[in-house]
Amino acid sequence: MEHSLSGFGWRKSTYSGSSGNNCLEVGQAAGVIVRDTADREGPALAVPAAAWRALLAEIRR
Repeated sequence: MEHSLSGFGWRKSTYSGSSGNNCLEVGQAAGVIVRDTADREGPALAVPAAAWRALLAEIRR
């Protein structure tokens, strides 16, 4: 099933620099959607909100 990826309020890390197309972007829906900036119309990964929070907590540790 395909869904439109517009309207998620995409954002990327400020650590990504200004080159633009070599990082990930994160959008928020019922969970979190992650996509590649080099292929914004390509596939995206949907992650449940609780799993995303657990991932970020682990990264911060």
